[in-house]
Amino acid sequence: MAKVTRAGSVAPPDGGWGWMIVAGCFLVTICTRAVTRCISIFFVEFQTHFAQDYSQTAWIHSIVDCMTMLCAPLGSVVSNHLSCQVGIMLGGLLASTGFILGSFATSLKHLYLTLGVLTGLGFALCYSPAIAMVGKYFSRRKALAYGIAMSGSGIGTFILAPVVQLLIEQFSWRGALLILGGFVLNLCVCGALMRPITLKEDHPSAEKNRDHGTQRGDCPQASPYSPLTKEWAHMCLCGSLQQEYGFLLTSDFVVLAVSVLFMAYGCSPLFVYLVPYALSVGVSHHEAAFLMSILGVIDIVGNITFGWLTDRRCLKDYRYVCYLFAVALDGLCYLCLPVLQSFPLLVPFSCTFGYFDGAYVTLIPVVTAEIVGTTSLSSALGVVYFLHAVPYLVSPPIAGWLVDTMGSYTAAFLLCGFAMIFSSVLLGFARIVKRMKRKQLRFLAKESDPKLPLWTNGSVAYSVAKELDQKDEESMATAVTGCNLT
Repeated sequence: MAKVTRAGSVAPPDGGWGWMIVAGCFLVTICTRAVTRCISIFFVEFQTHFAQDYSQTAWIHSIVDCMTMLCAPLGSVVSNHLSCQVGIMLGGLLASTGFILGSFATSLKHLYLTLGVLTGLGFALCYSPAIAMVGKYFSRRKALAYGIAMSGSGIGTFILAPVVQLLIEQFSWRGALLILGGFVLNLCVCGALMRPITLKEDHPSAEKNRDHGTQRGDCPQASPYSPLTKEWAHMCLCGSLQQEYGFLLTSDFVVLAVSVLFMAYGCSPLFVYLVPYALSVGVSHHEAAFLMSILGVIDIVGNITFGWLTDRRCLKDYRYVCYLFAVALDGLCYLCLPVLQSFPLLVPFSCTFGYFDGAYVTLIPVVTAEIVGTTSLSSALGVVYFLHAVPYLVSPPIAGWLVDTMGSYTAAFLLCGFAMIFSSVLLGFARIVKRMKRKQLRFLAKESDPKLPLWTNGSVAYSVAKELDQKDEESMATAVTGCNLT
């Protein structure tokens, strides 16, 4: 199918059909992230039915999360080269097929392939393209739009957690998986809402594509196997990759990527082990499922309120700091969890962790957009979510191994907490170093030529002053040479 493009407004409309895009992304997050979280409710059922330990059973949730993030760049590629609508619809079909086939599983390995690999691949084709579309339709109210769209994860968890528990009691885990397979088919409806838009910043890339097309028109005279044709194809491929993924070489994105690795390691195990941990300290099955519901509903509050707050004029320039603050507080919540061993104490924990989890999840696309820009946002989000893959894959089994070895959840929760705190500290330290370098460049620009106006961007001022000095030296050399000749 050819990629559909529409000559929409040259700037993000910040409304109109954009709210339908937000609604579609909201439903996508329900059908992907909320459903993935609710798989942890099946944990005890899988462990009992297949008679396996914590670490073996935890691989199911790990593979779903890993495939969703590992194949996120594939979702970006499909949406960029075909269309966002095609990618999300195809992802919905794959994810539903995985749930349906998983309901007939006879072993954990069967669940690894169906509920893990196939469903995770389907979610990957849906998740990052839907989030990127919100960024294309909104600029001034971007954080609020992302807050509403990403709140689907919390709302879905709040509603689906007790519903899934009820489905397991009524129809067993096989029937519950079959019903969830039908529910996930709604991703195809979400994909139909994703109307493409052409922005002003997309025009330069279109002009480059036309230039490549002109060059292509000159190539039919040569044989398709000639060295000239191969060289042209190689140059076009390298240029396209450099244009889409040039941000990978920037220092800001590298620091963000390293920080995301530690943050992703810390955030994943809680959604796998909150229910088993609550059951281990004497909480009933319904109360444990209710903790997941509380986590989900407060996640909604964090999504929307933090998105609204960071769109205000007083905080708009401090979104980066707000992101660091939310990640660090989630890490502190982890450190307190081992001493909370009753339902009344676990409720405040679920509220606090859920709020700040929703807060930083909302700001991930916003912070990424500030670093790479709107044009490369889809590719950048694909890479950011790709970086979640390995931590999501290994952190729940490592936590399960620690539980099996130590006989308690303390070591697993402390490791996750310190990982999230380190992620926040790393980004904060990088921000401080960058500001110090910027001040140093401004000082050097002022010292090099006090007569030059001092621009806001110190690095630009310094580079221009340096170029002017070089031109003066060249003109003097030319004059001396002329005098010598005469």
